[in-house]
Amino acid sequence: MEGRIKIVADSNIPFLKGVFEPYADVVYIDGMDIRKEDVADADALIIRTRTRCNAALLGDSRISMIATATIGTDHIDGDFCRSRGIEVHNSQGCNAGGVMQYVFSALYGTASRKSIKLDHPVIGIIGVGNVGRKIESMAAHLGFGILRCDPPRAAKEGPDGFCTLDYLLSHSGIVTIHTPLDETTRNMADSRFFSLMRPGTFFINAARGEIVDEAALMEAIPKLGPVIIDTWNHEPDINLELMDMVDIATPHIAGYSFQGKLNGTASAVQAVARHFGFSGLYDFYPEYDEAEHAPVHLDLRGKNQGEITSVFQYNYPIFTDDFMFRMAPQDFEKLRSGYRYRREICID
Repeated sequence: MEGRIKIVADSNIPFLKGVFEPYADVVYIDGMDIRKEDVADADALIIRTRTRCNAALLGDSRISMIATATIGTDHIDGDFCRSRGIEVHNSQGCNAGGVMQYVFSALYGTASRKSIKLDHPVIGIIGVGNVGRKIESMAAHLGFGILRCDPPRAAKEGPDGFCTLDYLLSHSGIVTIHTPLDETTRNMADSRFFSLMRPGTFFINAARGEIVDEAALMEAIPKLGPVIIDTWNHEPDINLELMDMVDIATPHIAGYSFQGKLNGTASAVQAVARHFGFSGLYDFYPEYDEAEHAPVHLDLRGKNQGEITSVFQYNYPIFTDDFMFRMAPQDFEKLRSGYRYRREICID
């Protein structure tokens, strides 16, 4: 219909089909296959990380709004969008609970497999935004020591409660990364980074692959403790040699919880609705069966390591994801798009 808004949306975003159809013309395309001819006459894009939004894609379009149903925005050329007056919205914090669940299921699972006693360990959290705060909250609940490195927050809030990266690396038994990918964090985990870590330290990356210099990580692995990698350089064409060296390998699904996907889609829909004045969707949230998919509430205080491990593995058997990925790493994108979202956990 002439004059109607046109939206191009990634066909892999859940809970989206049928939502905008009363208000706009919607075309669904796999995010990796969206081309400039697809968006030339479009007004909005709703995407995930697999669509690179830059001048090559958007230069001939009339796009005025991009909503990504993800936390990260490194797939979007912010300078170009600002120069063209394109509004960009990301779904901040949408999958924080899912990533927290991934981290602790992986941590306790690998400790169990390697007979490592988690006796009041110190966890170093690099990047204490929405995800890092969730990690911090669970770590405190479990009695961990906590070190926090977040230069932007320290600059804004003051240095109390934060430490330098060097101090964190040399004083933590577990190091987990939760920063965005930008020019200050690209290849942050380099040879020097790993040289500062103590022998036997856990290393977890569930943020962005390019934060880690993979060659430096491979060189450091013999010194490190368990290594857990969810995000990789050059996805989906990942480093198979590195995959064989790590303790848990998964295809960028740390945040793939049911609640995370609900939150991401809701955030994107609401942003597009407000941009175009679709008032009926201002408070949109997907319908779902709360009895089947609501978060699982846990109280882990007073439980021993074996009991905690069992609870985490029961709610998220992470080694199944590891096994499925190792069996078919060439199916990286298929494993992501066909992933069965898990229920999140939360602490009482």
